[in-house]
Amino acid sequence: MSNLSRSTRTRKPACRSAGGIVAAQSRRAAEIGAQILAEGGDAVDAATAVSFALGVVEPWMSGPAGGGAMMVFRADEGRAYAVDYGMRSPAGLDPRDFPLSGEGVASDLFAWKRVADDRNLEGASAVAVPGTVDGIGLAHGRWGRMSWADLVRPAASLAREGLSVDWYAALIIASSARALSRDADAAALFLEDGVFPPIGSWTALSDIRLPFHRMADTLEAIAAGGPREFHEGDVGRELARDVEAKGGSLRFEDLATYRAALQTPLSFAALGGRLHATPELTAGPTLRDTFAGFSAEAGGLAGLADALSAAYETRLSTMGDHESPKAPGSTSHFSVVDKHGNMVAMTQTLLSVFGSKIVSPSTGLLLNNGIMWFDPEQGRPNSLAGGKRCLMNVCPVLGERSDGARFALGASGGRKILPAVAQLSRMLLGGADLDTAFHAPRIDVSGGGTIIADEMLAEGDLAALRKRHEVRTAPRTVFPYAFACPSAVMREGSENSGATEIAAPWADAVAEAAGSA
Repeated sequence: MSNLSRSTRTRKPACRSAGGIVAAQSRRAAEIGAQILAEGGDAVDAATAVSFALGVVEPWMSGPAGGGAMMVFRADEGRAYAVDYGMRSPAGLDPRDFPLSGEGVASDLFAWKRVADDRNLEGASAVAVPGTVDGIGLAHGRWGRMSWADLVRPAASLAREGLSVDWYAALIIASSARALSRDADAAALFLEDGVFPPIGSWTALSDIRLPFHRMADTLEAIAAGGPREFHEGDVGRELARDVEAKGGSLRFEDLATYRAALQTPLSFAALGGRLHATPELTAGPTLRDTFAGFSAEAGGLAGLADALSAAYETRLSTMGDHESPKAPGSTSHFSVVDKHGNMVAMTQTLLSVFGSKIVSPSTGLLLNNGIMWFDPEQGRPNSLAGGKRCLMNVCPVLGERSDGARFALGASGGRKILPAVAQLSRMLLGGADLDTAFHAPRIDVSGGGTIIADEMLAEGDLAALRKRHEVRTAPRTVFPYAFACPSAVMREGSENSGATEIAAPWADAVAEAAGSA
């Protein structure tokens, strides 16, 4: 039984404004995005700045060397777009380099059979071809109004300042200190004496900063050279050279040939409104299946739990997604709305916390472990192979209600993402505002056989769930997360609002300054 208080109540009021709003997992990154909006930037401009800033202020979650997907709504066109920038396996990857160990299942996110030396989980052999920079570059090239350099340089300045290590950053670093110590470059960047997590005195404010000077240089190069600098320029060459030196299969040619894709969204009716999601190799199709199997009349929370369970069973059997529902994943999600009603819901990830647990010394970037997304057994729906796209759990979504209200929504949290997005979409389509929806107790139905329910749920809801499912209760806490970490923005008439997960200590929604351009 938990020792945590059961009388504590956490509230984080939604932000409201006639101007634009950024809702992100880091307030510092959200402030940078809000400043871009105040300077006259489009929602995509703000998203570009926030994407790079998040790679500095929470580098263990996402960054330039990761991947993901986004949804974009253009108010002037009245339509939605999907952008896919998921990772893929290097062309030269050989599945024979990932022999099964015969020692049970993997120790991280996925319940695959274990690979010898965890080569698909940690180290350079786990690094997939990243796509985040090309994805945000594609969106900026089509819809951005401000210069690319002016949007990337705020992140470079953050990196030059270094990361301030408060209690939350210290907790995250400590949780992966053993793995980080196995890579000399990661240990030098994140650990004291290459061994210990940086932890300040518990009785005073922390003045510890991690120096990210090499990362700052890399971001300056990307600012000056444009998004393809990461893939075709010196940054890409140095990153690929570092991965090869550490024993990985990623090569410069993999980076140079990578292209993000502009896609037609998966759009479907739901609860009298419509949802627009990413169409391929994400949780978008599973979200559609969830609402196809959910009856609002018969529904309630128990009905949604049934629909999520059925949708996940289909995903597990046909798409090869066998991620452990206990694992949180390493992901950043943020949502943006500008004063004109343009919206972005963007998710970016390294996959595991700290990704592959290695740092590229030439670029200062943490590298992803996207190879873990593949089943190391051959002959499966998602088996490991060279030059193959990864199956992701990301689920950025745009929604439109029958009364004209719109929202952009998504979350971090691995397989916990879909249940959170489905529940929040259900509430928002049903007429709830962001404040009500984000403070409502949630459940997690991730295909693991047991439903995790917020211990603040009403007894009637818990009883209904227990009639058909095994249920365990858990609090919404900072660490570990029993539920996903969502962020959303909404537009009702000419007023915008934004909200983030109430238990996330760094997350916040920030509005652009009043009277801005």
